[in-house]
Amino acid sequence: MTRSAVPIPLAILAAMAAAFFLLPLAGLISQFPWATAIASLTAPESLEALWLSLIVSLCATGLALLFGIPLAWIYARASFPGRGVLRALTTLPMVLPPVVGGVALLLALGRRGLIGRFLDSTFGLRLPFTTAGAVLAATFVAMPFLVLTVEAGLRSMEIRYEDAARTLGAGRWTVFRRVTLPLVRPSIFAGAVLCWARALGEFGATITFAGNLPGRTQTLPLAVYIALESHPETAIVLSLALLLVSLAILLVLRDRYLRVS
Repeated sequence: MTRSAVPIPLAILAAMAAAFFLLPLAGLISQFPWATAIASLTAPESLEALWLSLIVSLCATGLALLFGIPLAWIYARASFPGRGVLRALTTLPMVLPPVVGGVALLLALGRRGLIGRFLDSTFGLRLPFTTAGAVLAATFVAMPFLVLTVEAGLRSMEIRYEDAARTLGAGRWTVFRRVTLPLVRPSIFAGAVLCWARALGEFGATITFAGNLPGRTQTLPLAVYIALESHPETAIVLSLALLLVSLAILLVLRDRYLRVS
């Protein structure tokens, strides 16, 4: 493809747009407390929040893989009345304000919620303000990223391989396990990474549904929010750490699955 010269007005507007994204990063780096960075990262509360963030985000990704892959398969292959509406509703958390998602979870799974009151009275199970609640909040906002990515992979794959496997006598489960999943493995990997990154950075739904309890529900983004009020240097260090993780994820996905010429 021939590359034409960029018109000056477009170049100026593009440079302003790039600066809009780069200036906050420059501000973060310019104020980075290099002298106390290691101490801030290795502080007990930082390590505790980091460990909890890893647990919550990995558990959320595991739940998303378990339930999201079958849901993506249904959206890509099945046809039933109301599929479009259901698909819109289950991907709504991508555009829904996270705090609203947290309120919705509280009204559904809280002690007096739609299902929460039954879980509490029957099993004594209380999800709000627990680590399990933080996992559910992260799963709620992150799973749609995996579902849409895997659904796109399923729609773009060659179904003739599945048809060939069926003509050779393979059952539906065998075809799904031995043919479909390997063919959409790149999409599953990309969706899982995006899901994990979104769960790692989740804030609004977590603080609304699970609270901000150190050691139980205070993940790294919540620790940054609290540290910003009393220890801004620690907040800057933790923010840059999260930023670098997100940047690494984007670079990996671009090099392997989002390659552009």
